[in-house]
Amino acid sequence: MSKKVKKVGILTAGGLAPCLSASIGYLIEAYTRKAPKVEIICYVNGYMGLLQGKSLKVTAAVRKNWAALVEHGGSPIGNSRVKLTNVKDCVKRGLVKEGQDPQKVAADQLIKDGVDVLHTIGGDDTNTAAADLAKFLKSNNYELTVVGLPKTIDNDVIPIHQSLGAWTAAEEGAHYFANVVSEHNANPRMLIIHEVMGRNCGWLTAATAEEYRKMMGAMSFLPDLGLSPERREVHGVFIPEMALDINAEAARLRKIMDKHDCVNLFVSEGACVSSIVAQIEARGEEVPRDAFGHVRLDKVNVGAWFAKQFAEMIGAEKTLVQKSGYYSRAAAANAADRKLIRRCAVKAVQCAFAGKGGVVGEDEERGRQLRAIEFERIKGGKPFNIKAKWFVKLLKEIGQPMGKVVAVKH
Repeated sequence: MSKKVKKVGILTAGGLAPCLSASIGYLIEAYTRKAPKVEIICYVNGYMGLLQGKSLKVTAAVRKNWAALVEHGGSPIGNSRVKLTNVKDCVKRGLVKEGQDPQKVAADQLIKDGVDVLHTIGGDDTNTAAADLAKFLKSNNYELTVVGLPKTIDNDVIPIHQSLGAWTAAEEGAHYFANVVSEHNANPRMLIIHEVMGRNCGWLTAATAEEYRKMMGAMSFLPDLGLSPERREVHGVFIPEMALDINAEAARLRKIMDKHDCVNLFVSEGACVSSIVAQIEARGEEVPRDAFGHVRLDKVNVGAWFAKQFAEMIGAEKTLVQKSGYYSRAAAANAADRKLIRRCAVKAVQCAFAGKGGVVGEDEERGRQLRAIEFERIKGGKPFNIKAKWFVKLLKEIGQPMGKVVAVKH
């Protein structure tokens, strides 16, 4: 069954990832190939623009030069973190007036704009918000097909095998650390902590460490003059899914510090957050949270916490904490991601004309079939499998014991 599609809306929401601009580009390409007369608009700053009625028209010139979008990172149409069902937050931010229902305001705008299909490019929060909006519209006799694309560098959306932009983020984080690690020359007994994004999932931290070690494999060294692989090695990887025995790890890392004069750690921004939050609340302080109720990790500062815990225990003379998140997430998609994004965009357009809503991705529960996964099955917080062969091998090679699996909930 084919749905008549006259007008399409696109929005990007949540944090950045190295797939947003490319996703917009590939969607425009796919529509231009399949149905060049379909009108396309892009809402400015995600759901914020939808509530405010702000959009940009995809002109003939944009259609012709869509490939330029693939060359860039970020999102040219802008992002925001807006939860339509959080009425209080929407009113506080001036997005709706007191007494208005944000979902109805958004629905009225889509009706006013004559949008038949809405493409949402975002993580689980973005796409579940889109699903709620589609249900609201349907209950009010307005048929809207919502087809999402899974954006998150955390790679933690259930049941999607690989989220868009995650491969690039890992590669970019590796390049970032390849420079930062040289700082071990700046001071004796240097502790360097590379904090990587990942609220509940350690995949990106682990994958970034893996990518960096692959880069090391192609480097030349001169140990006789202090240029040794051991001083540039990853000495520890700490992620939310793995329990931390801080005393045992400190003893192991102290030996590395004594021998090589430096220690380099990869830490997920969500590692040990529960412990840190408990300490903050025990002091009677309030833990900052966003509109979705998530702990504001930038305020918790996990990297600094790890630095404080380990520095004295391993005898560090100087500690450096560096975060690669904003560098990595704003990059343009690499070749592997571009290939996946294009496949998903083509499928998303097919689903739009079939009137089949959902989030397009490789469904792990359906043999990794590329399909529109039902919104009700989309969830965030998919844990990284610390028993994955490549990760077990990584820990073995750096001499880090495998920690116990822990449940993660922030």
